[in-house]
Amino acid sequence: MENLIKRFPKQLDEAMAIGRSTEIRKAEHEIRNILVCGMGGSGIGGNLVKELLAGELKIPMQVNKNYFIPAWVNKHSLLIISSYSGNTEETLMAAKLALKQGAHLVAVSSNGAIAQMAADNNFDLIKIPGSMPPRACLGYSFVQQFYIFYKLSLISKDFEPYLKAAINLLDTEQEDMIQKAASLAVEIAHTLPVIYSDARMESVAIRFRQQLNENAKMLCWHHVIPEMNHNELVGWRSENKKLALIILRNTDDYSNIQKRMEFTKEVAGKYTGHVIDIYSKGSNLFLQALYLIHFIDWVSLFVSRERKVDETEVKVIDRLKQTLAKAK
Repeated sequence: MENLIKRFPKQLDEAMAIGRSTEIRKAEHEIRNILVCGMGGSGIGGNLVKELLAGELKIPMQVNKNYFIPAWVNKHSLLIISSYSGNTEETLMAAKLALKQGAHLVAVSSNGAIAQMAADNNFDLIKIPGSMPPRACLGYSFVQQFYIFYKLSLISKDFEPYLKAAINLLDTEQEDMIQKAASLAVEIAHTLPVIYSDARMESVAIRFRQQLNENAKMLCWHHVIPEMNHNELVGWRSENKKLALIILRNTDDYSNIQKRMEFTKEVAGKYTGHVIDIYSKGSNLFLQALYLIHFIDWVSLFVSRERKVDETEVKVIDRLKQTLAKAK
């Protein structure tokens, strides 16, 4: 896992080359909405892209993490099927339903049943490198969504300079990230992390939660500000030194969001011995999000080592898949 995390900047560069070289056919009908279907490490890219394109994309975009798809999906819908293995059962079922509802499909996968479905039903497949844990291939999967949107004339090509700048930033900052991540891991390895972020960066908070779950084999939860100020904030009433409050931040967060974060720290800080701010680097949300994602991936790796667990092992997920296969 360490080498896979270290290669994230290189993975972004390779993903750009894949995106540029892949042909995407134009849709037969005007695209009026977008649904990204994917689970876990294959699905988080949809959340990230949705947030990064919120200021440019002119049509609605949703991320679907279920067997079923909304009734509004029709011939004017773009369906992106994201399954790293190509065999994710929820995503496969969603793809079959989307075909029945007449959507325009594009798949992002390394192989498997999704690749065969694309060939059988004549929809485009962007093939990405295989034989790695899906959570270690975020760069490959989410970058392709930008190229799909661009080649279907839904966005401009302005994302490419941001990607190049992010690659440079991560290369430059990686050694510093590693040192800081190792230090933070010691503090939170035996806590129950509570992760908060600005709502416009919820994908990063989700990523942090998922990486701690899978790599470090630990429970945690996340919420976003301002929403948690209207409910969860009231729940901070009992002292629990096991909790670790972690806030993902940008120096240019909206002023009222920053005030809310400080107030949240004041309230929650009375009940836990760990209050941690993690600040991003970068001049825009694109760079800030990718910086934090790379940093928290390092944190999850070092937490796994502090907890003396195998960061690659996901036996319980494999057992669930075997149980479901037997039931068919």
